[in-house]
Amino acid sequence: MSELLTKLIQIAPSILSADLANITQEIKKVETGGADVLHLDVMDGQFVPNISIGLPFIASIRKTTSLILDAHLMIEDPGRYIREFAQAGADWISVHVEAATHLDRVVNNIKELGLKAGVAVNPATPVSSLEEILPELDFVLLMSVNPGFGGQKFIPSVLKKIQKLRDQIALRGCPTRIEVDGNIGLDNLEQILKAGAEIVVSGSAIFCTPRGPGDVVRDMRGIATRYVRALTTA
Repeated sequence: MSELLTKLIQIAPSILSADLANITQEIKKVETGGADVLHLDVMDGQFVPNISIGLPFIASIRKTTSLILDAHLMIEDPGRYIREFAQAGADWISVHVEAATHLDRVVNNIKELGLKAGVAVNPATPVSSLEEILPELDFVLLMSVNPGFGGQKFIPSVLKKIQKLRDQIALRGCPTRIEVDGNIGLDNLEQILKAGAEIVVSGSAIFCTPRGPGDVVRDMRGIATRYVRALTTA
């Protein structure tokens, strides 16, 4: 069951919501709770109205953990920096369909470096924008909030968007997985999984709680386990 669960559902704490002054301890807590991936939001103050972590920070994190590092590039013209993020230690890189002028080239550059390639999509951008590139992607990152700041309200219409993308992937027989990011917590995780999410990013719900990051990840893992068990016994 554990191998099947890891393949189907991955929990990805978003580091931007962690206590960055104690990042090593924060990472250890989510590792103990059963996290699979660390989600790293990179913002340039241009594509989104905020500035966040960059290459040196990712390189330092790489030294502290063996978890998958998932670099979400919320930056203009992301193709300029793909090699640098790979060298810093990223395992997965996603770029925004709204920000990459030559999307096919960028996706193939990521894959040529031996990394998993993803494309991120803002809430108001239709999944039809991925029609041509979908077969080339390892994953699609659907934003369930407008990118740029943590702690925003989940946009309910994204549930139908997840379902639509899931159906398109199945119809075309693509290996692409679905990642969802934006105000996901214990209260709505199950419905997001039922819609078709396979990689779940969560920031504030994990790190900004008195229960502790490890306990919240462990509870999320429990919800995911019950969901997978229900699928396999149906």
